[in-house]
Amino acid sequence: MASYGTIHRPHLTSASLTSQTDDESKRKNRNNFKLICPFNIPSSPETAAVRIIRNLGSFGLYYTLFVWVILFITLIPKRKVSLIFLVAMTVVTSLYLLLLRLLPNSVVLHRIIDKRLVLALLAIVTAVELILTRAAIHLFVTLAAATPVILVHAVVRVRDDLFVDEEACAAGELVPLVYKKKSSDAESSASASV
Repeated sequence: MASYGTIHRPHLTSASLTSQTDDESKRKNRNNFKLICPFNIPSSPETAAVRIIRNLGSFGLYYTLFVWVILFITLIPKRKVSLIFLVAMTVVTSLYLLLLRLLPNSVVLHRIIDKRLVLALLAIVTAVELILTRAAIHLFVTLAAATPVILVHAVVRVRDDLFVDEEACAAGELVPLVYKKKSSDAESSASASV
């Protein structure tokens, strides 16, 4: 029921008893929750290199879109022709990726022509187009600004602890950021330690 700005007075007899039980339940609830943070500083340079490689593979599309949006925004004010070339190459890349998705059993598209090679060639052609249209400074400033941000994200992002277990992974379920321990888990860990 809504209070509409009025202040309700608690009963004096049940207030002290209720506050004690509330404090105890809050302590129990705090002990049952585990906060899972997807960011962590690596312990060694080798760990950082492994994370960079793994995260570039996993988040490569998002990193590319991040750089593309920054480049798009920097080209809007003065470089209209470069912007048109960028959009045209984006359409060509999107059509190629759609063709890959539409023809999943195509031997030519998946085995003979490597997707990474085609995407690298499209990126090189886009860079050459931007250089020829005198938008090279925009490209280099965008890459200089976005690369450190991407590398920091790739180093500190941890992917390993985001899945519940193998059964949930197979079902494609992710763990929520706040994970509540089940009472049976707590009891089994307590009985295992005894």
